[in-house]
Amino acid sequence: MTAPQAALRDVTLRDGLQLTGKMLPTYRKLEIIRTLIDIGVPEIEIGSLARPDLVPPMANTLEVIGELTPEELERCWVWVATPRHVDKAANAGARNFQYCLSASDAHNQANIGRDTDASLASMPEAIATTRSVGGHIQLCIATTFTCPFDGAVPEQRVLDIVTDPRTDGADDTVLCDTLGQAIPAQVDSLVRTAIALMPQRRTVFHGHDTWGMGVANTLAAITAGVSVVDGALGGLGGCPFAPGASGNTATEDILFATRPYYLDPGSLARIVETSENLLTELGEQPRSKAAQGARSNAHAFEWVIPQQN
Repeated sequence: MTAPQAALRDVTLRDGLQLTGKMLPTYRKLEIIRTLIDIGVPEIEIGSLARPDLVPPMANTLEVIGELTPEELERCWVWVATPRHVDKAANAGARNFQYCLSASDAHNQANIGRDTDASLASMPEAIATTRSVGGHIQLCIATTFTCPFDGAVPEQRVLDIVTDPRTDGADDTVLCDTLGQAIPAQVDSLVRTAIALMPQRRTVFHGHDTWGMGVANTLAAITAGVSVVDGALGGLGGCPFAPGASGNTATEDILFATRPYYLDPGSLARIVETSENLLTELGEQPRSKAAQGARSNAHAFEWVIPQQN
């Protein structure tokens, strides 16, 4: 029996950097993007059009886009929240846009400065701009399980957004466990229902590991049928406008659990080393269990990185 498969999207350079407060220079972001592409990671979220005064690590996103080739940009996504964001990113060369809004009005107001319905009302224009440049656009729904201000979010609230006519034309639906408070049964239920309602779209799961459920929820989403799952190097990340949100599910942990075709002990070692160098540069603590295992003394296990003599 073949296990279900899903592609990994690495979100280090957007969601991963948001809470660090430190700016990575453009050349370093390009190094990380190109390393991940060379290893075989199929999709990468490379930045955000969020206001740089509010999210300083995103300030050079347009410069990063401008330095990438069209072929590289085919694998890259940019976070946007307004039609104007889409227009600016498209003019820089981007073609894949993650249009984000929150299931809860309170978080949408804190994160984007308007209520959820206002974000939905602007989405047709964002879709039209995307189509005019031959791009792809995702409906990205944050706080799909819980909101830091209002608590539990009803599943039906999320499904109403998924099927809202103003989202027609979205290529994908991204379901985000922004606070990492969901459990696998909840993920399974929401993913299966969303796919049944919108089978023409890819469904993406974006999880956080705040309560230790990151890998379990990711695997539940894959079993339920998602096409893509998100992770960040070293478990970096969290939303600056969501109290209680911590790191993303670690890219290393997801890859070790799912074993995509491009992953072998050598490529895992490259990812671990890339992650370690970045975390050291940012002054952040590592959260990946797979990375810790890869540095262990269990040398009979082929996935352990050999020690340098």
